[in-house]
Amino acid sequence: MSLRIYTERMIPVQLEQFGWNDFFESQLSAGPAGIPGRVASANHGRFLVWTGCGETGTGEVDASVSGQLRKPGALWPAVGDWVILRIDDAVIDRVLTRKTCVSRKQPEREIREQVLAANIDVLFIVSGLDRDYNPRRIERFLVMANESGARPVVLLNKADLAPQLNLDLASLVAGVQELSPAIAVLPISAKADHDLAALPAELAPGETAALIGSSGVGKSTILNRLLGHERQRTTEVRASDSRGRHTTTTRQLFRMPGGWLLMDLPGLREVQLWANPEQPAGNLAASFDDIQALAANCRFRDCTHNAEPGCAVTSAALDPARLANYQKMQKELAHLERKTNPRLAKETRAKWNAIEKSVRQHPKREP
Repeated sequence: MSLRIYTERMIPVQLEQFGWNDFFESQLSAGPAGIPGRVASANHGRFLVWTGCGETGTGEVDASVSGQLRKPGALWPAVGDWVILRIDDAVIDRVLTRKTCVSRKQPEREIREQVLAANIDVLFIVSGLDRDYNPRRIERFLVMANESGARPVVLLNKADLAPQLNLDLASLVAGVQELSPAIAVLPISAKADHDLAALPAELAPGETAALIGSSGVGKSTILNRLLGHERQRTTEVRASDSRGRHTTTTRQLFRMPGGWLLMDLPGLREVQLWANPEQPAGNLAASFDDIQALAANCRFRDCTHNAEPGCAVTSAALDPARLANYQKMQKELAHLERKTNPRLAKETRAKWNAIEKSVRQHPKREP
């Protein structure tokens, strides 16, 4: 497909079907003229971009990135991003500011953000009701969703297994809602095609959702059922631990019946948090509003809720595992802030240098 015939005035109405709105249109005048499109998939520096400019109204462009975007600090395109293509070439010149961004800390020791999905309206957090079910992991995904700006919806998949696993489904739903009362919790069964109609009801035409969770929870099966045909490969989970293999290895957008879009993310082994450096604990607090409400009554303003006298959190009838998970994520975010905030890192080094100097000057005497 040639891109030469399109001009900056020819923004087709079909782009609205991919999620285009005033937020992105307002950014067009901030840079050189080009063709707006949405990244539908990415593979080793090549990007499939939906432009809506083709003869059928759904132009697909296999694009690369410009040299400018390869420079350190440039915003690298992610699946879901809106980008600007050159008018006369299949090259991405610019990535538009994201409305939402689902990301995590790069796995292992590297301190770097890994963007999982861009411009997501709803994040479907999928948990299997077999041995995958873990409220602490759901809490982490809720923090990730709140940080991203997307609206979280928890899907308790494999609900058909509840009777044979002796699970009280109503109690499980109530337990997840206690983690965050404002969120929707939907028990479903993708394999049995049960209650999946509740998912499209969460989105309007043109909105985008993503499926996130561990391997084997049924994300690809959910996608296939909603599409009405087998598009993503699926495999059975291991009987020993209900874990699955990574059958989904790339991120890709799919246009769904009803006019919304869905992204199936690869299964995550690690859910390490990434936060806004300017407000690293902001959305952690939003995800644990019950702890924050109790903390307002602690004797000390800097209470860590660990063993301090007058702590309103530890004296309350709070689930110890929930409090421990909150404290663990607090430490992760504090460590992340020290590594990404030069000023704080300098202050931390100075603090420990002073402590070491004091120890050297006042060595402990043997009795």
